[in-house]
Amino acid sequence: MEKYRRIGCTAGILFCSVLLLLSCKKDQNRQIPILVTFAVSNIKNTSVDSGGNITSEGSEPVTARGVCWSVQQNPTIAHKDSTTNDGKGPGSFPSTITGMKQGTNYHIRAYATSSVGTAYGNQVVAALPAVLPTVTTSMIVAIDAASVKTGGVVTSNGGSKVITRGVTLSNRQNPIVDNKYPLDEGGVGSFTFLIKGLDADSVYYLRAYATNSIGTAYGSELAFTLSKLLLKDADGNYYRYVTIGSQVWMADNLRTTRFRDSSAIAIVDGYTSWSNLITPGVCWYNNDEESHKKSYGALYNWATVSSGKLCPTGWHVPSDAEWKVLIDRLGGETEAGGKLKETSTVNWRIPNTDATNETAFNALPGGSRSSTGEFGNLNSYGNWWSSTSATGNVAYYRYLYFGNGIATKSFISQKYGLSVRCVKN
Repeated sequence: MEKYRRIGCTAGILFCSVLLLLSCKKDQNRQIPILVTFAVSNIKNTSVDSGGNITSEGSEPVTARGVCWSVQQNPTIAHKDSTTNDGKGPGSFPSTITGMKQGTNYHIRAYATSSVGTAYGNQVVAALPAVLPTVTTSMIVAIDAASVKTGGVVTSNGGSKVITRGVTLSNRQNPIVDNKYPLDEGGVGSFTFLIKGLDADSVYYLRAYATNSIGTAYGSELAFTLSKLLLKDADGNYYRYVTIGSQVWMADNLRTTRFRDSSAIAIVDGYTSWSNLITPGVCWYNNDEESHKKSYGALYNWATVSSGKLCPTGWHVPSDAEWKVLIDRLGGETEAGGKLKETSTVNWRIPNTDATNETAFNALPGGSRSSTGEFGNLNSYGNWWSSTSATGNVAYYRYLYFGNGIATKSFISQKYGLSVRCVKN
């Protein structure tokens, strides 16, 4: 019995050895493809041409081929967003690589895949040259009669770090960096400038620029005259204006002391004089023109508003219905106030709740003057007349409050002094 066991084991070992030899022979016949990578050619800003030549498919047909690339050495097809697919089978094939970055070195290898596995050709290097940055010029926004806010957007550094960026300004076309307002640092993305000391009636040419190691690129040129970007009243004051829906509104409180026909509006300082006033009158908060005129504008009684000639030509004091159009467009009373309020807590008291000023209306809290002549609510309330009267010597107005984002409709004595915003006819 022991003899037969030994014979059986020996036979089993021989059988296993035969299977192993057959398996090894079979594996030796399964070979991956053989190929080379083409040298890089036709180098452009963001693309190159390459490819490969499959000189042998190996033991199985090639089912996919192309090139793969990376900033790291020995790229593989594991990164599918940096791999081309250029057919199948043996032989040579061209391949175009796109979406590359300027000023960057890439490592490229051709590949060929069969059921046995993936083989790679030799590695070649593509050095994409840096180019000029790409920059656009931002819209010009008039701030007052002597200054504008503008800037630009650097959308690409061209493959080389942006050293400096800014805007150029001149009275002649195509201003260059000799007439520039530079930022202290470069980089990509948006940037803004406040340019002061301009003449309201002069023509200026402006464009954004960005400089890298290759040179300086410019955005499109914009020509502007400040006086044409602003609304002017009979006193010579300038105002910003903004389009909101179908309406065009002043973006500053009115501060004229003259009607559009140039006739004067009485400036009334005394408390008693104000309380007895039944004709048009205007004042500055606390009778302090120097401190309040530029930011908050003037305060007018309703006799001035109802004259029909307070706003500049082509503009008028909005009716209650026109205020409603504005408020409704901004989501109704509970939402509109925050969208109208300037975001600063210098002019508005803290916390200036819900202020976003997304409309660029720049609503400011100019306070009010009561029917007995007292001043109050500066920095807390913004109050604006409508041209719509109500029964009993009152008129409708809208107010905003520092503590919420509501735009409230109410009515008040026509003897009060409130701010005015004009709307375009």
